[in-house]
Amino acid sequence: MNPMLNIAIRAARKAGNIIAKGYEQSPQDTQVYQKNTNDYVTDIDKAAEAAIIDVIRKSYPDHSIVTEESGVLNGSNENVQWVIDPLDGTTNFVKRLPHFSVSIAIRENGRTTVGVVYDPIRNELFTAVRGEGAKLNEFRLRIDAERRDLKGTVLATGFPFKVLRHREAHLNMLEALMNNGVADFRRTGSAALDLAYVAAGRVDGFFEIGLKPWDCAAGELIAREAGAIVTNFVGGTDYLKSGNLVVGNGRVVKEILNSIQPTLTEELKA
Repeated sequence: MNPMLNIAIRAARKAGNIIAKGYEQSPQDTQVYQKNTNDYVTDIDKAAEAAIIDVIRKSYPDHSIVTEESGVLNGSNENVQWVIDPLDGTTNFVKRLPHFSVSIAIRENGRTTVGVVYDPIRNELFTAVRGEGAKLNEFRLRIDAERRDLKGTVLATGFPFKVLRHREAHLNMLEALMNNGVADFRRTGSAALDLAYVAAGRVDGFFEIGLKPWDCAAGELIAREAGAIVTNFVGGTDYLKSGNLVVGNGRVVKEILNSIQPTLTEELKA
């Protein structure tokens, strides 16, 4: 096994144990803090993040780490960067809706090489190593490459609840996609799991506005290594910078892009 993948899995499982124990306690015992509008963090997020950092630092003390809660923790080796979301789906966790994950990506020289998304409630571990494919636990993942259009598809998405200026554009995207054959949408509350679910064939595609790297770096690698195409809203590859993602097999991505093109604001075309 790739040695850094091994450490990432160890860190994800350690954080997942903390999250699972926190999930079992009364919601009143969870400390919740509001960071921004519609944006929350809990003491469990912080404890899980500390556990991940501890595992990484013991094996790779010189690597840099980017986390959702602590920001950038520089190391002497800036060519290797760990990108971490200790609890993707905090709102679900706070509400005790059992759908959230730990997301850990490793980027080397600006390219994502390892991705781990761990669902501690279902004990599902999604992993990928660049050029070596994607797995769910020990089973290899491949997306459905036969689907040729949007008819009957189920797409995952997330509402831009933190950036309200994009709300109208997102609603227009939903309508355009339904008019072009999409059967239904799933809004689960964890972008990392949405991307892993594309890889597993549980949804046919995914799109979202304004994700952060820690939300999607691991999941997009898992999706790509399962055979998915990942682009921004105009077919480009700088989606980790913009946070605007479209994911699916090649034909699905093409149809999504064609459908949403008339709805895009100038900001979303960048």
